[in-house]
Amino acid sequence: MNNLIKGIVSAVVLLYVSFGTLAQQRPNVIFILADDLGYGDVSSYGATKIKTPNLDKLSDQGIRFTNAHTTSATCTPSRYAILTGQYPWRKTGTGILPGDAALIVPTNEITLPKLFKKAGYNTAIVGKWHLGLGEAVDKNWNQSIKPGPNETGFDYSYIFPATADRVPTVFMENHNVVALDSLDPIAVDYKNKVGNDPTGLENPELLKMKSSPGQGHNNTIVNGIGRIGFMSGGRRARWTDEEVPMTFLSKAKDYIEDNRDHPFFLFYTLTEPHVPRMPSTMFKGKSGLGYRGDAILQLDWAVGEIMKHLEFLGLKENTILLFSSDNGPVLDDGYIDGAVTQLNGHTPWGPLRGGKYSVFEAGTRVPMMLSWPGTIKPKVSSAMISQVDLLGSFSKMLNIESGWEKMDSEDVLEALLGKSQKGRTYLVEQGLRDNLAIIKDHWKFIEPHGGPAIERLTNIELGNLNKPQLYNLSTDIGELYNLADKYPEKVKELSIQLEQIRNNN
Repeated sequence: MNNLIKGIVSAVVLLYVSFGTLAQQRPNVIFILADDLGYGDVSSYGATKIKTPNLDKLSDQGIRFTNAHTTSATCTPSRYAILTGQYPWRKTGTGILPGDAALIVPTNEITLPKLFKKAGYNTAIVGKWHLGLGEAVDKNWNQSIKPGPNETGFDYSYIFPATADRVPTVFMENHNVVALDSLDPIAVDYKNKVGNDPTGLENPELLKMKSSPGQGHNNTIVNGIGRIGFMSGGRRARWTDEEVPMTFLSKAKDYIEDNRDHPFFLFYTLTEPHVPRMPSTMFKGKSGLGYRGDAILQLDWAVGEIMKHLEFLGLKENTILLFSSDNGPVLDDGYIDGAVTQLNGHTPWGPLRGGKYSVFEAGTRVPMMLSWPGTIKPKVSSAMISQVDLLGSFSKMLNIESGWEKMDSEDVLEALLGKSQKGRTYLVEQGLRDNLAIIKDHWKFIEPHGGPAIERLTNIELGNLNKPQLYNLSTDIGELYNLADKYPEKVKELSIQLEQIRNNN
């Protein structure tokens, strides 16, 4: 009898250990998303005027992609695509959102965090959100606001609602504003001034960072910086720009530590180098490229802190660490901060043409690197990858049915893990609004568009032209030579395919 009991106990222990081992084999996934970081802003991608040693280390130990893309050249639509697996231009209202917008991510459909939840993961988002909150524009910021990130699949969220240049300038934990004072209620309005707070337009002498004319960053002043939109109240809850990155980093590290014994998916969405660029004091003046360069150094440092934390907790070998940016770079995007005058030969767009807002390559081709130490071997990959493919690819990895086959997402898992140089066969890119381009093989077709050729406030080429554009990216990555007249059949082929994709809902 004793031997029988010992045998049963041994079997139970063996099963327990085996189950625990299997559970630990499921890799944690951390997706770090920068904000407005360009293809040429990282030294492993060719930058020489600025050094990003932690991103370089990440790329050296994993896969560095040279042909990775966002779906769109602005932040809200590209983030929508990441979460939903859908091209954002298929849905109205997915352009750059104001800070009081309603939630645009569907709560009754599969999303990237819901996919991980179906696979038994804990899920969280820490950082910038900018996909709307609540069911309507009019909302009470002094109460719980639903739906939001939690209803789209995140168990935990610590965010700010939109971008740092838009009110309300507060942190939100799950559904509520952090440090809210009921005696000092928050009011937000994007049309009319509320309360008596000074504005950048009325009181420019109070600004510690001047705003560029005509870009709208002259409403309520918070922390000496004019914002887009009007806000009153919530003085105890308002953050200072210098503390935002440190707060998000601390919350991300806490989440990793708290979930170290259970598989987790963390979407860590950085604020750098988006405007207003007001880096923490320890980074100010460090880059020699103005506050934008300082913000990039701060971003790189934060990535290094996450990498060190994973190693300290013994999670490095079992964590997929993915890094990218939500769109291409921009210099003067609303504030006079030295980004233009102190550029000093740095080229944030690298060899590409355009930038943020542009349908040219610098708008959507971004740095992207993936590390999974001990599982994938370091290499450089030219496979064409899009962030919209994360849903389909992780569905494959986790063996979870998600319906991605009916979406714009594709399964490029083999390319993501460095097992194949074959990625997508085609990709649709979106510029500032509805101007689209398609890449197939090495050919890129930009459909005719009557909008302005240059965005006058940022001085960025948008890629608009009232006739077709065709570029051979294998020999002309800078999109300097329009070959549409030389290859009319290729123009026709890609034009037809783009229209078919547009009409396929």
